[in-house]
Amino acid sequence: MKARVTIMLKDGVLDPQGEAIRHALGGLGHKNVSGVRQGKLIELDLTATDPDAARAEVERMCEGLLANTVIEKYSVEIA
Repeated sequence: MKARVTIMLKDGVLDPQGEAIRHALGGLGHKNVSGVRQGKLIELDLTATDPDAARAEVERMCEGLLANTVIEKYSVEIA
């Protein structure tokens, strides 16, 4: 199985990297971008065969290491 974890800053948390990207895009002539939020994508190869158990394990990984849940939110896709 594969798991895909998308991690983004929570709404209301300042995103300086996103702002730098937005500014750079404007400098390149892309004037229609009014906001950018930058995040992380983590793909995991799992040996689990039960999708529900795999999701629970990946969520424990997110809570314990992969995401800073104080300022970040995450979503998990299992395939």
